[in-house]
Amino acid sequence: MKLLIRWLVTSIALLVAAWLVPGIRVEREAWTVFAGMALILGLVNAFVRPLLKLLSYPFIILTLGFFVLVINGITLWLASAIAVDWFHVGYHVDDYWSAFLGALIVSIVSVILTALIGEDGARKSDDG
Repeated sequence: MKLLIRWLVTSIALLVAAWLVPGIRVEREAWTVFAGMALILGLVNAFVRPLLKLLSYPFIILTLGFFVLVINGITLWLASAIAVDWFHVGYHVDDYWSAFLGALIVSIVSVILTALIGEDGARKSDDG
C-alpha cells in the first residue's frame, strides 16, 4: 500500500511540475502519462541516483548538500529521456534547467503530499 501511495504522490507531483514549468511538455493529458513517468522516475531513482550520489559525494559535502538538487534534475531529465525514447511516454523535458526546476517542484509537492496523506497521518486517524 505504501508503494502505491508513493506512486500516486509522484504522479501528482509530476502533473504539477508539467503545469508550472514551461520547459516540460506532455503530449496528452492522460493519467497514463503521469503514472508511467512516475514508474520510470522511481526506477531511475532506485538504480541510477545512488550511483550518482556516490560518485559526487565530494561535491555534496562541499556544497553542504545543495548538489543533490543537481542530481535530482539529472534524474528527472534522464527519466524523461528514457520515457520518451524507450517507452514512448509523452513526458518531454526540454533542457536541464527545466529538469532542475521540475525536480525541485516534484520534491516540494511530494514532501507536502506525503506529509498530508502519509502513513503517520493514517496512524493518527486510526488511533482516534
